[in-house]
Amino acid sequence: MEERIVAADPVGDPQGYQRELLALLGTSDPLEVMGATPATFEKRTADLAAGAVERRPAPREWSVAELLGHLWDAEIAYAFRARAILAQDQPPLIGYDQDAWARLARPPFGELLAAFGALRAADLALARGTPEALWGRLGIHEERGPTSFRLLTETIAGHDRAHLLQLEQTIAAVAQ
Repeated sequence: MEERIVAADPVGDPQGYQRELLALLGTSDPLEVMGATPATFEKRTADLAAGAVERRPAPREWSVAELLGHLWDAEIAYAFRARAILAQDQPPLIGYDQDAWARLARPPFGELLAAFGALRAADLALARGTPEALWGRLGIHEERGPTSFRLLTETIAGHDRAHLLQLEQTIAAVAQ
């Protein structure tokens, strides 16, 4: 069984969960963390056999492929929320059921990795092109309350850190 990277439940304790993700980010530049994630994921999985990518380390833990799918889902949510915050006045930011989304059909691992990298590149272009004065714009997250573009971006970068740590645990468990 994998060691939990983040103790707080994202639904049961959304503020605690966000605090833990922000702690994982620390003082790192969120855009640098976000920019490195696709390449790190690709590098760490390049030598894994197809069977290892699909193998779960434990019955209720995600495989490497499922973990990538979760990062993809989170990136889709980030992409929409970021654009809503920047284009609307305090838009509602809905949550999503990560387990329900994880059951949706996905492309094969290699295609999903490429798609994740492409969407992340588009989101980074948005963030890098957003003037500093707009980073304080707010949306209202239904679980976490007022959320600025800055906080949203820092949270997704901390989320990357959490799941890259989980990736290491998963690879160690399935590549044996």
